[in-house]
Amino acid sequence: MHSMQFTAQTTSNGVVERDFTVDGIPGVLWSPASGPERAPLVLMGHGGGTHKKWPAMPGRAHRLVDVGGFHVACIDSPGHGDRPRTAYDEQEIAALYRAREAGEPEGPIVVRYNAHLAERAVPEWQATLDALQALPEIGAEGPVGYYGLNMGTAIGVPLAAADPRITAAVFGLHWPDALAATAGRITVPVQFHLQWDDEHIPREAGLALFDAFASEEKTLHANTGRHKEHPRFEADSAVRFFARHLTRSVPAAALS
Repeated sequence: MHSMQFTAQTTSNGVVERDFTVDGIPGVLWSPASGPERAPLVLMGHGGGTHKKWPAMPGRAHRLVDVGGFHVACIDSPGHGDRPRTAYDEQEIAALYRAREAGEPEGPIVVRYNAHLAERAVPEWQATLDALQALPEIGAEGPVGYYGLNMGTAIGVPLAAADPRITAAVFGLHWPDALAATAGRITVPVQFHLQWDDEHIPREAGLALFDAFASEEKTLHANTGRHKEHPRFEADSAVRFFARHLTRSVPAAALS
């Protein structure tokens, strides 16, 4: 049994934020300060080089809690946030910086390193999900979503393929190289995000990953702009997506 230990708690604008650890893995859980006794859970993966409380993470979490009424959890990925780096982590990060400084493609390094991180992170996420579902406010029977872009997709695709508890997912902004075959095993509803002018991920590569998902319901959200210009309003699209698939109803506020 994987035990969860809460280490800190704050409340802001109707959202309770609780830091926790599960088997030594640090994470954070955002929950409604009031509302139904139980609510669906959304697991949220952060991007490469960031962490569980990188500004985009609490920003998206608050929208999911405020509008959708969900619980939202994020853990630090291996070698990120409050977790130490291994020698392999340092090696790959150094290789990425060298390629960046030389103006060489970053994709091959990112794909290789993210695949390595996913092997480590998927069992950690499953242990975290076990512990989260043991909480009375979440429970083992409620629906679970996954929301992760960039490295969050590299980890989320194999996680969703391995764990049937995840019933809807938002992915995007990643190469297909190490993920396409695994995406072919995913049949749950998927919302996929792509930057049309991404300087790192060729448009054709992003479309190939979208095409690889076996889901009968999958939606492509393509926006103009470069890799780091992903629109903030797409967080609201994710709220509507999870409201449809985790609650079967869309809050009126989510449609405004």
